[in-house]
Amino acid sequence: MKITIDNLDGMGAVDYSGTVCADSPLKIERVLNAPSRCSGMLDISAEALAAPARRGRVVVTSDNGTILFTGYVATEPERVYAGVATIGPVYRYAFSAISDEWLLDKQATPLSGAGFALPGGQVLTTLTNRVDCGLFTTSGVEGGAKVGVFEPMQTETWSGNAGRVADAIYAAYRVLNGAVTMQPAGAVTHALSDGDGTLQIAALKTSAVKELANDVTVSGEMEPAAYITEAFAGDGATTVFQLAQTPFRPKKSANSSRLLSDSFNEGAFNSRVWQLTDPGAHLGFGASGLAMTGGNGFDGQTTLTAIDGVEMGGSLVIEAGNLQLGGASTGVVCGLYGGATLSANCLAGYNVRQSDGATVVVPLVNGAEAGTVFTLLSGHTYTLRIRLHCVEAQRVLQAYYAMVDGAVQQFGGGVVAAPMSVVFELQDLGASSNTPATLLYDGAVATSTASCSFVAVNSVQLFGSMGYCRVTQTGSAWVTSTLPSGTRVTRLIGVAGEGVDCTVSATGKVTFMAGRIPVAGEIVTVTYRGQQRAVARLENAASIAAEAAGGAPGTAQWLGKVTSPAARSSMDCENAALAVLSFSASRAAAIAGTYEAGNPADIWPGDVLAIASGGETMNVIVRRVEVANESAWPEMLTYRIAFANDWAEGLGLKLSEAIAADALLPQTALTTVGNVLANLQQLQIVSATGTTLQLDAGMAPPAGGGLEVRRRDWDFGPGVDQDLVLRSPVRNFSIPREAQIERYYVRMYDGSTPPLYSRFSSAVFTDLPVGS
Repeated sequence: MKITIDNLDGMGAVDYSGTVCADSPLKIERVLNAPSRCSGMLDISAEALAAPARRGRVVVTSDNGTILFTGYVATEPERVYAGVATIGPVYRYAFSAISDEWLLDKQATPLSGAGFALPGGQVLTTLTNRVDCGLFTTSGVEGGAKVGVFEPMQTETWSGNAGRVADAIYAAYRVLNGAVTMQPAGAVTHALSDGDGTLQIAALKTSAVKELANDVTVSGEMEPAAYITEAFAGDGATTVFQLAQTPFRPKKSANSSRLLSDSFNEGAFNSRVWQLTDPGAHLGFGASGLAMTGGNGFDGQTTLTAIDGVEMGGSLVIEAGNLQLGGASTGVVCGLYGGATLSANCLAGYNVRQSDGATVVVPLVNGAEAGTVFTLLSGHTYTLRIRLHCVEAQRVLQAYYAMVDGAVQQFGGGVVAAPMSVVFELQDLGASSNTPATLLYDGAVATSTASCSFVAVNSVQLFGSMGYCRVTQTGSAWVTSTLPSGTRVTRLIGVAGEGVDCTVSATGKVTFMAGRIPVAGEIVTVTYRGQQRAVARLENAASIAAEAAGGAPGTAQWLGKVTSPAARSSMDCENAALAVLSFSASRAAAIAGTYEAGNPADIWPGDVLAIASGGETMNVIVRRVEVANESAWPEMLTYRIAFANDWAEGLGLKLSEAIAADALLPQTALTTVGNVLANLQQLQIVSATGTTLQLDAGMAPPAGGGLEVRRRDWDFGPGVDQDLVLRSPVRNFSIPREAQIERYYVRMYDGSTPPLYSRFSSAVFTDLPVGS
């Protein structure tokens, strides 16, 4: 090996190869999807060389020129007493260097949003660009498979987050010689066979570190469960209504509620938040924040776009505050786009244009104007808000990858289709703080894209300023009112001073503002999701039958928890369990071992060893490699390799042996995933009288099936009658009223034997007077 060290003293890279101690040779340790380390002992007493310095640049190459390691001395070298020579006491220097990503790990990880169904290479490149100081190239990062949902953790280093990205798509990253690269695990295969002598049997050690498992139960995170519609009666005096259950909210984290916030007060666009496209330099800064001074006249060419996408689930609030727009303005403000940044692709945004010499804003929904045209007054400052609500809080499904028979397979992924309610409101900041916001549009779209890009400004020709913009995830609650006249309106949720109607606390307390209290005869309806622990149980029927061939029970159960990638729903848990069964039910499951070779082709973690021995071939992923210089001539490098398959050491799926304590374990194992009927996402109360509830399921049940109504959840099925209220073969049906406070759960079923049901119930809770 040749080692050079640049001590940053102006001398450049100095050759230290001759100072390496023979009894403590150089050693390089490589770990899959983690930084590499190089260590050794240097004796510089006989050389006129400086002691290695902290932050010194270390480069190690083999005699054939292969770069084995590049990195930095992370800590001050240890001064080790070696005895006394004619020149006096002699010291050696023990050093330890960390690979190049050490520089990235020293930078703070910025608060950032999640990546939704993006190629892993794109996620890694974005992560690197956010902390890179222009020192590294990412041209060697392959796009690779798509992640399902990936959220960087601010408490982790760059390498910790990068490792999770690579793990999630079954890939291997490395940082070498100033370049970040990533390629699929197994892109390089090393064939070892006892038949041709490339495999040294004595150097191979393998063992099974886990038992076979063919009945797998896994738990995940808290997920949104029942679709709840809860109705209250106003009396003109009651201001607080307590929901029967706690509404689902996304997992608490630093950025789970405030997805984006920028006050434009730093004098430069934050490159960790925004991607700026501005060929004509029309977007900048002024005393009022973001300054807009025109555009090039073309749609989608002068834009300020958030780097992170927005998952279109639950309740979202998009807000542009302290906004002033001058004459001749044209463009879109606060737009959510389901494709390229063009008005035709805008799911929701404020279209700004000219009308009879005045500047107006108009709601833009699915690329077309809708609702009320509002004329902006010269010199006035406004807050524009868009509220969106989708009953599906999680629109993007997680993807899991595993190696099956030598090839990587994907389990899961995809998106959840769902309708979305949209409300546009405007607040003139010159009015008093309790003046109701002006409603410009209150409607819905039949289906929406699962994730969108957020573009604060799409300036065809915009003139004015924006004080701040925000994107907030507020949970799953949505409040509407049916007035005594029969008119249905959306009640705006927020905080005092925003011209809203009410607040909804994390515990489910709905509090109405003064002047907005529900009047007598008004029916207040709150739509939200319940919550439960995501869990799934799957079995491999073929494996169970094979294991039972000798007369003993064939089931081999395993219970655990998915730790990464996050299983946000029961569907995710099913796909994770299916991935686990793809490798846990094999007789070759849970193989781990080591192999030692001299001077092989350079081996890195993530490579595959195809080991053929005794007529059988085993494909395993290299997890760790230690390269040791044996101080021989010619050069002798010993590679000590640790390998494992997925069941022994997870790669695309990280598991814990401890299942969540609050998981309700399924009593029956499934054999396939997703074998359920559609949920009744749009079930609603059509009318509520003193004697009857009239419901619309939102969709017709399948032929031979119907809608089953019960007083309790989780007990659906034929032959279970103690909580049964009724079964209806049509989508519109009525339930006789029995008490003021009532709870009903509805699921759809089909005509199969046994029947399939919806995965979750649609629940109707009422607190309404009962009459004769």
